[in-house]
Amino acid sequence: MAKKSWTEKLNVESTFTIKTIEKKFADMPAGCTMLIVSPPIMDAYIRQIPFGEEVDLKTIRLDLVINYGAEKTCPVTTGIYLRIVAEAAYEAYQNGTPLQSITPFWRVIHSQMKVAGKLACGKDFIEWQREQEGVNQ
Repeated sequence: MAKKSWTEKLNVESTFTIKTIEKKFADMPAGCTMLIVSPPIMDAYIRQIPFGEEVDLKTIRLDLVINYGAEKTCPVTTGIYLRIVAEAAYEAYQNGTPLQSITPFWRVIHSQMKVAGKLACGKDFIEWQREQEGVNQ
């Protein structure tokens, strides 16, 4: 079986789950409701960030719980889905999609973030895009 492309990982059902967690996890106390979004939901969120602006993961997590009615958003899946969105966007760009048509993941990811060093686009691409938009680091 061939490994899925980032685009295939992105293009899954756009659903979410809200779970009550039994044990304390990250910044979430036991008994709170935790939102788990999907890659398409993360992609849609990032696409609505205006040109020249940036949003950090903490803000994304807060915005998502407001939209979906949970107390906290899972930090682990949020990070995983952010990477899927970024890799799928860059994959599309490499396959000929115009830059202005891909998801602007550089409005969330800056070059000092751990995930930036793992992305196929590299830190220089992120820095260049942020510079073009005047997004400060």
